[in-house]
Amino acid sequence: MRKSEKKWKSVWASKQLNLFTRAHNAPQQQATGGTGEATAEVMDLLSRLTEQHALTEQLLEQIVDYKNLKGSYEQVRRNEGSAGIDGMTVKGLEAWLQEHLEAFRWEVINEQYEISPVKKVEIPKPNGGVRTLGIPTVKDRLLQQAIHQEMMGYYEPYFSENSYGFRPGRSAHDAVVQAAKYVSEGREWVVDIDLEKFFDKINHDRLMTRLSKGIGDKRLLRLINGFLKAGMLSDGMTEQRTAGTPQGGPLSPLLSNIVLDELDKELEKRGHKFCRYADDCNIYVHSQRAGERVMASVIEFIEKKLKLRVNREKSGVRHCGNVKFLGYTILPEGNLRVSDKSTEHLKGKIREICQRNRGVKFEQVIAELNAAITGWTNYFRLANKWLSTMHQIDSWMRHKLRCYRLKQCGRKYTIFKMLCNLGIPERKSWNVVMYSQGWWAMSNRQSVNKGMNNQWFAQMGLRSVHTEMTRLKR
Repeated sequence: MRKSEKKWKSVWASKQLNLFTRAHNAPQQQATGGTGEATAEVMDLLSRLTEQHALTEQLLEQIVDYKNLKGSYEQVRRNEGSAGIDGMTVKGLEAWLQEHLEAFRWEVINEQYEISPVKKVEIPKPNGGVRTLGIPTVKDRLLQQAIHQEMMGYYEPYFSENSYGFRPGRSAHDAVVQAAKYVSEGREWVVDIDLEKFFDKINHDRLMTRLSKGIGDKRLLRLINGFLKAGMLSDGMTEQRTAGTPQGGPLSPLLSNIVLDELDKELEKRGHKFCRYADDCNIYVHSQRAGERVMASVIEFIEKKLKLRVNREKSGVRHCGNVKFLGYTILPEGNLRVSDKSTEHLKGKIREICQRNRGVKFEQVIAELNAAITGWTNYFRLANKWLSTMHQIDSWMRHKLRCYRLKQCGRKYTIFKMLCNLGIPERKSWNVVMYSQGWWAMSNRQSVNKGMNNQWFAQMGLRSVHTEMTRLKR
């Protein structure tokens, strides 16, 4: 190594030592009771960052390596997704790459690649409001995925064991199981932290400063900064962004974990028991008073150090039975049930599929319901307190389907013939048709329930929420 290069690296390491000492020394002295352990921790971190910085000085070449780009393309193809502002689909990307791959690689390496604005898409949230997504073009998604794949190797091994979102080999179920373990140990009070529009509020300057400590390739840093600041196209107008990393791009999950890893490390240093999945973070303590102290100090850290905002209306110190974590509610002793909001979300989906004015075949309605039931029950298979609720959902869903099927018949005579074919005597069938007030009332008649009973729905192929949950628990 040349003397000038050694001197430069020594100066860089010295500056980073001063920076990290100022940022971490005071709270670490409080936690450890001295400076020795804190200094050792800082030096270990600096050593890793210095090594990583040196190893990543030419990282952009590795990102556009043929093998990495091939893996990136396969991942983008599996994810599918809609087209960005240029209209190019995932299917069209393959043909484009066959013709422009070399030019694409050259443009990226030589900083000539032009990042496109993202397409703004708003998706309704189950509890009201909308979630804003930014859909990049497939070319930008390809490049973001390639960056993600290379950067993960440097950051993933050092993320917290208490972080579960957007990480290989980890899932929401893992987070729920760990949270239930904390509650079963007696930590029944939850510090429930809600970050206000987290993905929209990430501070760009702070994130780029953090990335620059471990990434030596300045071209890559400028490229990432370009993705962060790419405009958002909506109704023909491009909105410029000065903060946030919009959900929808492959790079956003990794960047969000890099931002919140500081929170993880701070909570670990303080000895807290917590689980974080993306921006959903719960801290488990033994008492309400302890929770209130923890909440006050953690909010101060998040807002002053991380420059993020905490939604105080949604955040709070609550008993575990009143908290929803990743769709579950954790009961004392670590039992799990489906949260009320998650149950209402399933009912909302059933209601949407069974709208009587849809005009689709009954068999298609059954198929769509089965798909919704399968996905929902697979996710909530960890629940062990659910039986009566699932029975109620099944009964209500069959009622909706009877109503749909009767309206599908339309004419009174057609309904009469259908009921007769289901084994209902003619007189009772006529009574249903002639003396019912509305479709919902008709669907609730005893003869209709007898004709379209549980066995009939099973023959039609309808799955039962209760049965599916029972099967998954075996």
